[in-house]
Amino acid sequence: MSDATNSGLDPAFKRDSADAVSASRAADPYGMNATDGVSVSGLRGRSTGNTYTSADTDSKEQAGTPDDGGNSGNSGDGSDGHGGDAHAGGPSSGHTQKQDYGHAAGHPGGHPGSHAGRNFPVVRQIRHDLSKKPFIAIWEVTRACALVCKHCRAEAQKKAAPGQLTTQQGKELLRQLAGYEPPRPLVVLTGGDCFERPDLVELVQFGTDLGLSISISPSVTPKFTRERVQALRDAGGKAMSVSMDGASAQTHDAFRGIPGTFAKTLEATKIINEVGFRLQINTVLTRDNIHEAPAMLKRAIDLKAFMWYVFFLVPTGRGQALKGMTPREREDVLHWLHDVSDRIAIKTTEGPQYRRVAFQRANGEPFNPGELYQWLTEETVRILGEHPVHPRRPRTPLAINSGSGFVFIDHVGDVYPSGFLPIHVGSVKERSLPDLYENSQIMRDLRTPAKLGGKCGACEYNHFCGGSRSTAYALFHDALAADPTCLHVPKEYDGPMPEGWSDEVLPLPFPNKHPVPAK
Repeated sequence: MSDATNSGLDPAFKRDSADAVSASRAADPYGMNATDGVSVSGLRGRSTGNTYTSADTDSKEQAGTPDDGGNSGNSGDGSDGHGGDAHAGGPSSGHTQKQDYGHAAGHPGGHPGSHAGRNFPVVRQIRHDLSKKPFIAIWEVTRACALVCKHCRAEAQKKAAPGQLTTQQGKELLRQLAGYEPPRPLVVLTGGDCFERPDLVELVQFGTDLGLSISISPSVTPKFTRERVQALRDAGGKAMSVSMDGASAQTHDAFRGIPGTFAKTLEATKIINEVGFRLQINTVLTRDNIHEAPAMLKRAIDLKAFMWYVFFLVPTGRGQALKGMTPREREDVLHWLHDVSDRIAIKTTEGPQYRRVAFQRANGEPFNPGELYQWLTEETVRILGEHPVHPRRPRTPLAINSGSGFVFIDHVGDVYPSGFLPIHVGSVKERSLPDLYENSQIMRDLRTPAKLGGKCGACEYNHFCGGSRSTAYALFHDALAADPTCLHVPKEYDGPMPEGWSDEVLPLPFPNKHPVPAK
């Protein structure tokens, strides 16, 4: 099954939820990516009080055409002045605007950023109104999948479910997405395994002809063939992701539930690159595989991926049996990811705190690294060297979240704020997707930071972080509750901490100093 996992949580404070098994599917496997309609927020290294300045990126790249700008094969990662990542839109309007978010004077507003002394923005804001139009739409075209991945939130099945959207119903959904004024939402077709759907090429061609930017997130099974991948590229597909949840076959195959999947995944990446898709590597990080993270980073770079997309576990579906990381471990991992973002473009799912970490680090706020951070850093230097061979400008993360720029449509047409947040919004068989996205109460609430509970509601970063809404729902059956996986405590916050939150320091979740040899 293609990746559909989110934020990590330690089993010591993991709570079961009666509705934790999501009725929806994969998270955004392409990272809220675009050139069209993205503005870069910030005054590049200065706090500006209560006003952010936003300037559109110079997005002249052709959709889906890599332009590495002398970096690591990343098109639109910010390294060459472009704004997109896995998807690409059209040229931006090039105008600038100011956005007043009403923060008190002295708020570190401006998303300043600097890696190794360089000067660039840290967090991007979407230029269009996210209350009216999603930035990205994920369509789970089928629930069918041959894999039995441990983390799968959808609990995929062997055959397509009754009521799956027909070809014509799928085309109507694509028409509705294409009906928005430009910039139109980016579209990702996922599953289950989208290759289980015989009309996949037809749908990609149809959406492309409507002017949509479409990417594909398949599973690596016998249905993944060069001929099928070539047909999808010829139909207009822009990017393709594959999952790699271990640097070794032993770890990855155990995670995916099928022996030989790791070797086939390596073969698949070669096909994707040769056919001309932009390759993205998806990885779910848990306490069970975090020891292989530096080696997986190297693997993603060696495979010429334009982005490494890191998923933090959400305890839904089969993922309830996995070991998430503690808040302090997650914080260490987020800071490490920030450090290595000059080696490859990084995107996190159900880890919106990555935006907060980037902001804090750029502002020079103190960070007390834990043992896990130190180990990951040392292991990265051992495997890859102290400095990148081809340093790149770190990709600026995009400020969208469940229901706020993001919408998910499952295989039968039911709509959700995201693939990990099983709050049913409605069905595209009964109401249009634009109506459901704009007018549903839960979607409105998710777009209102003031409605968040506990420390998330009080957090000075909630306008571009907001915490993992999916994790809050999985643990507390409340999508607006505080996220207990986040270590950060807002300044001057004296309210209760979310149930299960802890800043406890635990021993490293692995015994060996160098668990995966560098190759």
